[in-house]
Amino acid sequence: MNDRPSSRLDQLRFLERVQLADLERTRRWIAEEERKQQERQRGEQARPPAPDWLLEMGLNRDSPPNMVHEGHCHMAGKRSRGIGRTDALRWLAEGVPACTHCRPDSELGYLDG
Repeated sequence: MNDRPSSRLDQLRFLERVQLADLERTRRWIAEEERKQQERQRGEQARPPAPDWLLEMGLNRDSPPNMVHEGHCHMAGKRSRGIGRTDALRWLAEGVPACTHCRPDSELGYLDG
């Protein structure tokens, strides 16, 4: 066994090793956060643009569509899919109702009939 008391210099060198290990761990955490942030930014840049119009589908695959929405409408359900302007006008003309919150018929310039 080492019965010799450690010197102040030994203690300070030990403290330095502990602090360097802490600093390296902190630097790894920072690098990991930077990597995650870059991934999020790449994901946001790669995300396709939101559709201009949405068609909300019925409860099952045989049900007719329920409603036409603007692409940003918060009332659109999870069963909605993006459609183009021509399709939105066609579905309105075929009798699919326009959302009463976002009023896609007004935005499209669609007049009944």
